[in-house]
Amino acid sequence: MKHVGIFEAKTNLSRLIEQAEKGHEVIITRNGKPVAKLSPVTERAARESDPFSPDRIEKRRQALKRLREIANELKINPTQAEIKSWINEGRH
Repeated sequence: MKHVGIFEAKTNLSRLIEQAEKGHEVIITRNGKPVAKLSPVTERAARESDPFSPDRIEKRRQALKRLREIANELKINPTQAEIKSWINEGRH
């Protein structure tokens, strides 16, 4: 595994990315201490990071279906405005 300083990484980023595409990992250091790792992306990681992958879309559909079931069980029919308000409340 190769270690490079931040300055060298910035200067040679394209070359380091080419190495990562070939399967190599590069540790980026600051003052000799590791701070980041550049590594190849696996097919699985690429799929999992894609918010529009079929798997993630299906998981969202299933979650929404379950939320609708819960709403029906509780006999509530919230408006979009109420839902947005609840989401915003949860962010504070």
